[in-house]
Amino acid sequence: FCARFGTRVTVVNSRMTPSERADQMERARRGEVSIMIGPRSALFAPFPDLGLIVIDEEHETSYKSEVTPRYHARETAVRRAGLEHAHVVMGSATPSVDASYACETGAYALFRMDARYGNAALPSVWIADMREELQMGNRSILSGKLREEIEKRLEKKEQVVLFLNRRGYAGFVSCRACGYVMKCPHCDVSLTAHNHGKLVCHYCGYEQPRVEKCPMCGSPYIGGFKAGTQQIEQVLRKTFPKARVLRMDGDTTKTKNSYEEILSSFAAGEADILIGTQMIVKGHDFPNVTLVGVLAADLSLYVSDYHAAERTFQLLTQAAGRAGRGEKPGEVIIQTYNPEHYSVICAKNQDYNQFYEEEIFYRQAMRYPPVWHMLVVLCASKEEAEAYSCAKEIADTMEKVQADKKLQMIGPADAAVAKVNDIYKKVLYFKHPDYGVLIQIKDKVEQFMEEKQGVKNISVQFDFDPVNGF
Repeated sequence: FCARFGTRVTVVNSRMTPSERADQMERARRGEVSIMIGPRSALFAPFPDLGLIVIDEEHETSYKSEVTPRYHARETAVRRAGLEHAHVVMGSATPSVDASYACETGAYALFRMDARYGNAALPSVWIADMREELQMGNRSILSGKLREEIEKRLEKKEQVVLFLNRRGYAGFVSCRACGYVMKCPHCDVSLTAHNHGKLVCHYCGYEQPRVEKCPMCGSPYIGGFKAGTQQIEQVLRKTFPKARVLRMDGDTTKTKNSYEEILSSFAAGEADILIGTQMIVKGHDFPNVTLVGVLAADLSLYVSDYHAAERTFQLLTQAAGRAGRGEKPGEVIIQTYNPEHYSVICAKNQDYNQFYEEEIFYRQAMRYPPVWHMLVVLCASKEEAEAYSCAKEIADTMEKVQADKKLQMIGPADAAVAKVNDIYKKVLYFKHPDYGVLIQIKDKVEQFMEEKQGVKNISVQFDFDPVNGF
């Protein structure tokens, strides 16, 4: 941007001090700069004559604030542009279901870019069924196909990226023999293993004991997935002793410049294999990478969150997009225990339209956003009984005052992480097709909390259309 527009460009980011950020905002207010690049806080740049807001990778979950007020950058951008008669352009290779639904309903206009940059060919994608690998006696993290292809790339002096899908890492319980996943009978989300030996649904509170054998096929190979980037690095060093391996995850990128150092080292050809979590699939361009391996592709399918299939499709498609970005053709191998799932099949075919049709049908059937809207009311207290009692009172009060038959209420239930720093969290979910009805409920809950005496020890927070599971 600076090469194109010179000194009219400024940047804000979280590493800057508050005074440095304030200086850049003041420059925008005085008209000294015309372009501000930054995270969601850049939306509040006080340009006197705003003309355009560009949201790149609009599907990113980080555009939703995790702290109060829980605003979403996409909605905020549209609202601000409307107030100031500006335009909003959103870009993504894997648009969010919310944005696609807005295009379908006419709220947004859709523009397609069907060709890859430089007219590069899309990579060939293969699915490795890890259930078959287990039956053939292969208990390694690497499928036979992936091991073979890595060997070929090392011989040709080409590079390999291995992506470990760690979303939902510890939670879900699955069978490695048949791929069956323990799900809630009431909510169609996976049950989460808790330390007290129970499997719990984070949407309705349903519980059942942990199982020793798969209810579907009777196999004892049922449990949580146990593999991190360090274990994968050890396996690779043992399997390919001559390969130069780089690892990129939360542990190796703690220092300020480590992120750039690892990427530039890999780009310079100083390593043959790069292993990492989702930070390595975000738009990086390595022309010599001709093979991408996705390990545990289905981990993110079983997060206790209705966005699970959408996140999986996005991650797999973005990971596949790292292969074959130069002149050499690319290949992608997706390792999964659930090769029949539509998000995996659509990612293999790189068919966004088919994925969207399947996913929006599911959202309509289950009455989830964006077809319906959802309000989460979170009650937190140092006393678990107080948090539950407050949530229950809110639920009972709302049942009395809100006679709308379309309104659905679920809970009280434990939050996804039920206790943090000795604070217990209980949640209520409200679903309704009309966003305005949920705003009325929020107002009534606030009024109820103001009228209720002696609730100083309880915190109540609201989140509309949550992006991450509560």
